[in-house]
Formats: sequence, C-alpha cells, structure tokens
Amino acid sequence: MTDELLTRREGVAGVLSLNRPKAIHALTHDMCTAMIETLLAWRGDSGVKAVILDHSEGRGFCSGGDINLLRQSALNDGGASGRAFFYDEYRLNHLLFVYEKPVVAFMDGITMGGGVGISQPARYRVATENTRFAMPETGIGLFPDVGGGWYLSRLEGRLGQFLALTGARLDGAECLWTGLATHYLPASAIPEAKQRIAAGHEIGGVLSSLAVTPPEPKIAAHAAAIRKHFASDKLEDILASLEADNSEWAAKELATLRAKSPQACKVSLRQLAQSAQLTDFADNMAMEYRIGARVLVLPDFAEGVRAVIVDKDHAPKWNPPTPEGVELDQLDAIFAPLAPNEEWKPL
Repeated sequence: MTDELLTRREGVAGVLSLNRPKAIHALTHDMCTAMIETLLAWRGDSGVKAVILDHSEGRGFCSGGDINLLRQSALNDGGASGRAFFYDEYRLNHLLFVYEKPVVAFMDGITMGGGVGISQPARYRVATENTRFAMPETGIGLFPDVGGGWYLSRLEGRLGQFLALTGARLDGAECLWTGLATHYLPASAIPEAKQRIAAGHEIGGVLSSLAVTPPEPKIAAHAAAIRKHFASDKLEDILASLEADNSEWAAKELATLRAKSPQACKVSLRQLAQSAQLTDFADNMAMEYRIGARVLVLPDFAEGVRAVIVDKDHAPKWNPPTPEGVELDQLDAIFAPLAPNEEWKPL
C-alpha cells in the first residue's frame, strides 16, 4: 500500500481518500494498484455497504494522472512504464464501473483527466460550487482516456465532442446540467452527507435531502451553437463551421482549437465515434489502451507536456502542425489491434 491513498472504515462505508495534496491528488501507479487491492477486499466484506471516494485536503479532488511519469517513460523507456500505468489505471476504471456496491464520488474541486476516470463510473457523482471538471488532454497531445470516450460520446447535443476537443472546464452547475454529476451539494454539506452514508442511510435520499438548486449553467446558453458547430466527426468541418460564424464565442473556441494538437483532436473524434457504437465498457477500455499505448510515444505528447507543464511557454510545436497533415493511415495505425499478448484485459 501507499501513503498517497488513505483507506479506512467508517460505519458501513469504506472510504478511499486520495492523498497527494501538493500534486492536487494526481494519480500515481501505486495509488491505482492500492485502490484496486482495497476495492477487491471490500467486495467480499459484508460489512462494507458503500464506498466513498474523496480527497484528503487541498483545492482539488484529482487533477489527473501522473503526467511527468508518463513523459519520462516516453522519453526514457520507450513507453514501457507508461503503458504499465495505463494498464492498471484502466483496470481500476473498469472495476469501479462494474463494482457491485454503490460508490459515491465527491467531485469537490478540480476533477480532471484521471479524476474523471475514477469519478464517472460511480453511481453517485456529487458536484459542488468548487467543482472544475475537464478533460484537457488534447492540449498535451493526448486524448480523453480513462473511459472518457464512453462518457463523453453519450452526452446530448455533441457536448462530448466539444469538451474532448476544447478541454473546456465545467463548474458544478454545468456538471449537473450535462449529467456528469448526479447531485449538486454545497461543499459545507459534504461532511454531513458522509456521516449519514456511513450510518447506513439510503444514499440517494441522503444526497437529495442535502442538495440545493445550483446557479444557471453557463454552457446551456451555447448549447445550440455547440450542437451546430461540433456536429461533424471531421476536425476540418468543425473548424470551418466556427470560422464561418462571426460571433465572439465562435472566435474564442476557434482560437482554442487552433492551439490543440491536430493529431490528438482527430484521434479524439474517432475515439468518441467508435465508443458510441460499443455496448461493453471493457471493449471501450481495450480500445483506449491501444490508443494510449501508441500516442504515448508519438512526438506530440512529450512536446505538449514540455510546453504546458515543464517549460510552461504554452507554445508547443505540433507534429504534424495542421489538421490536413494528419494522414488517415496514421490514425488507422493508432487504432489498430495490438499483439494478442499486449491487449488490455479487465480484472
């Protein structure tokens, strides 16, 4: 086990608390395997009726995966340790998705990337006034993995494609409106909610009784524009549609997309299109593992992390630099099956 994950029993609840406050609880490989080990132990424990997933302290629930580890893997070991991390992280995502006991994820604060991957499978997903939800991977040459293809492709009105490409941040009210959260509570009510759940009260009733009416979701005002401009699964069509709109909103989103990795954007659109056709979450995770195994060692990932996290110059040099430069055979290779002994498999 690791001190980066705190596990405890409170009444009938098993509690998993992420504990890397200085890194906004970004997930390490050890944290993922520790969560798997604990969930498997609680699965057969009749005293555990529910699982609470939260963070120990600090301003975020979970900022994502350990990006620096992944970059070092891409640069130094041909992606081997990065693939091992993805393999177990995706096993954790799948275990949470199929877990028989109810899981309650408190998405209080920053909930991005890997944080989305462990909160979205939960039966109950609680947003607050502090929630900042995003899948910002296209800005570092990646794609919305950890099950993102499954969840985003199932949102109404092409919202998933918009979120995947732009990395837009949603607040708690917007998470509730889109269906990414099941309940909206004031952060001050979270301790009471946990206490009642641990005491054995019915979870849905507890959360509903403490819920408040959220502010108006700002994204709702742009729903029609998102549906229109992000209707295509072809990146060039989306860019052209935004270019033809002289509104301030369209100009802002166009500039955002121009800054993202063209390859990552095209990968994301294909990923969501394929995820929408799948009926088994395990098949989705196997597909995302194939993509991750390839994209991890392509130039855009190391360059994107350099520009955003290491040097922070926010001036990545993408390769290819334009959407037109991303060839169809390059995409086909990214999505192609792996060797049988390399394919991802659930627990």
